[in-house]
Amino acid sequence: MASRQNAKARLRAAHLGPERRRPQILDTALDLAVEQGLAAVTLSAIAERMRVSRPVVYSCFSDRIELLEALLAREGEEMLTATLEALHSARGDAPEAAFVAGYRALLTVVAGRPQSWRLIFVSSPEPAVADRFAQARRVVAQCAAQWLAPALQRWWQMDDLDRKLPVITELFMSSCEAAVRLLLDKDNDWSIDALATFFGECMCRAFRGA
Repeated sequence: MASRQNAKARLRAAHLGPERRRPQILDTALDLAVEQGLAAVTLSAIAERMRVSRPVVYSCFSDRIELLEALLAREGEEMLTATLEALHSARGDAPEAAFVAGYRALLTVVAGRPQSWRLIFVSSPEPAVADRFAQARRVVAQCAAQWLAPALQRWWQMDDLDRKLPVITELFMSSCEAAVRLLLDKDNDWSIDALATFFGECMCRAFRGA
């Protein structure tokens, strides 16, 4: 009975074109990477998880390296784009409200694609993942600094801003990462709004006092 079901699943998979099948394969690869690490992501493992034959997977990716590159590129690009959009949402003349809005937007993005963020924040990232995360983090930090500098000057006329800005930016980045980790923690009982409000209010007070 099980063999017949597997055969039917493989037959259905054969009717899907590569463009429809590739996202499914990448989603399966992501789940495996989060659960067992990148080393567990092989074409055979993906075929087994999806209950399709290996040629079905090979029709989309010629080898494991191509698959991993596609996975990391997709996740890295989507996470970077979403993070920058969240950062840009933190606008307004009321500083506390702006910070809360920014954290809420970021955490909403995380909740929408938790496996992508778990690849970095929950599992032990392998070098390939860590390198891409470091590159993306630098881009986000540069954009954060460009947003923070005029905002801090406008809100509080901060003294010696050029000297303080690198420290403030790193503090802001670290707080965002902490908020993401807490949201992804299976024992977390904080809602998105509660976390966003707490972090937003705390960081606003910290920067006001700087």
